[in-house]
Amino acid sequence: MTIWLWVGFIAFVIGLLALDLGVFNRKAHVVSMREALGWTIFWVVLSLGFNALVFYMYEHHWLDIGLGAGQEPSGHEAALKFFTGYVIEKSLSLDNIFVIALIFTYFRVPPIHQHRVLFWGILGALVMRGAMILAGVALIERFDWVVYVFGALLLITAVKLLVTRHDSIEPERNPLVKLVRRFYPVTPDFRGKHFFDRVDGRIAVTPLFIALLVVESSDLLFAVDSIPAIFAVTHDPFLVFTSNIFAILGLRSLYFALAGIMHRFRYVSISLVFVLAYIGVKMILSHHYPVPAVVTLAVVGGLVSVGILASLLAGTRDPSAYSSPVTHEIEEIVQYTWRQARKIVVIVIGSTVLLVGIALIVLPGPALVVIPIGLAILGTEFVWARRILKRMKEEGMNLAQAIGLKKESRRPQDGAGEPMEGRVPAASEQGPPAPEHPHSR
Repeated sequence: MTIWLWVGFIAFVIGLLALDLGVFNRKAHVVSMREALGWTIFWVVLSLGFNALVFYMYEHHWLDIGLGAGQEPSGHEAALKFFTGYVIEKSLSLDNIFVIALIFTYFRVPPIHQHRVLFWGILGALVMRGAMILAGVALIERFDWVVYVFGALLLITAVKLLVTRHDSIEPERNPLVKLVRRFYPVTPDFRGKHFFDRVDGRIAVTPLFIALLVVESSDLLFAVDSIPAIFAVTHDPFLVFTSNIFAILGLRSLYFALAGIMHRFRYVSISLVFVLAYIGVKMILSHHYPVPAVVTLAVVGGLVSVGILASLLAGTRDPSAYSSPVTHEIEEIVQYTWRQARKIVVIVIGSTVLLVGIALIVLPGPALVVIPIGLAILGTEFVWARRILKRMKEEGMNLAQAIGLKKESRRPQDGAGEPMEGRVPAASEQGPPAPEHPHSR
């Protein structure tokens, strides 16, 4: 019977999108900051209202919701996990705003048409994410080890977000753009709000459609990162899907509200690194040490708040640009993922050996042997570890030389320093013979 809840929710979302594009934004216009803030508040309030509805649905088991396998059994647990998933998805969508702003800047999309691109982009994102969520639920129900794969994927994503900067948009290397350009010509300029037009009697795509493709591909890559994060909170497909959709529905208005000031939040991406790393570790340990949803909510909210607060206190724009994660081809993505996975393995093994060596300083064991081994492992990927290891070698050589010089200074020179007892004096050191005693005979 829960199928009717799914049908009702999807119909509700389609109705909201129809009102958005067909009534409130029927005429193309530039979205002002005030309008964007108003819509952002509307979507947040609507999400909180649905959160209360989730509590009553699961508490009273409407249409048998909460009675099936993998579903949350109580209204309190369901509402808490919906809200936690919503906060996680909303937080991770902040990084998506950086990339969308760069895409619009690269293609010089007129502000009057940006809302249209985001509307159809989010409509496509809803379909893609729905399919990915259903596939993820099926995999987790059939294979328990998939949770470890998702956790490792989040850790790799955290490292990637830490070392990658978004400074280039290269649509000519985007697989979707390549595929479309193989079959359709591209108009040299925009044709109003249209995605398609005719050139010499042939159907052609406009730069507005190319921008839409790049936005869709970027959301696909972000979905690969963010959807496993919600599975760290709950495996209930209804909660995973609804919390994800509500976070995405408010992405357009959030973009128009924050796009102009996102450069002030340069430390938010760093906080998202720790969010992804925490959720990845949580998933890997979920079978052995499950972490309550309220703890996850507190950790995620605290990390994002620290990032926002640090950005506001810094008050200066990050001079480094941000590289786009949407322009790599499949082969490059595989190579990059392999490099990041190798780096994670080096971090885990090298840090473990190094910590063991540090512990052996106070415990019985060869600390002076283990610590350099740990630094040598870390040094295969990190310059700082190589520098410390080189400094240790130099200090060790200096210490060995100092000890050698000290031993040489203590060594006897020309017989000096030797004990007199038992020493036979040399002939030159012997004095004249002592006179004989008269009675010695």
